[in-house]
Amino acid sequence: MKSLPLLPGLALLISVACHPGPIVGANPTASASGTIAGIVSTDANTAIAGRTVTAINTATGARYEATTGVNGGYTIRVPEGTYRLEVQLLPGEAVAKQPEETRINRSDLDPRRDFVVVVRLA
Repeated sequence: MKSLPLLPGLALLISVACHPGPIVGANPTASASGTIAGIVSTDANTAIAGRTVTAINTATGARYEATTGVNGGYTIRVPEGTYRLEVQLLPGEAVAKQPEETRINRSDLDPRRDFVVVVRLA
């Protein structure tokens, strides 16, 4: 049968197609399959750079982090699942607005997961 020489090539193709994606976050055995993104800013719409945003898988507790850029933006690649988001606060700060839990499915992009941070009045 002439199709037998194609089997090694087919096996290689299947092997490459099933190769796991990039390793992210706190769980080095999980491959990323979706993205959570947003902006951290003040109530005056001033971007807050250098803050850690953490996505916590509500089922497993796995944590994935990103640091906000100069525009306050962050992007976190995560495996499928439901996530709760937290932002790093400094003393005297509180969160005035934060995203609700978000469900990520394969290849999802869940944008506009924004935080607004304010200074607490004493």
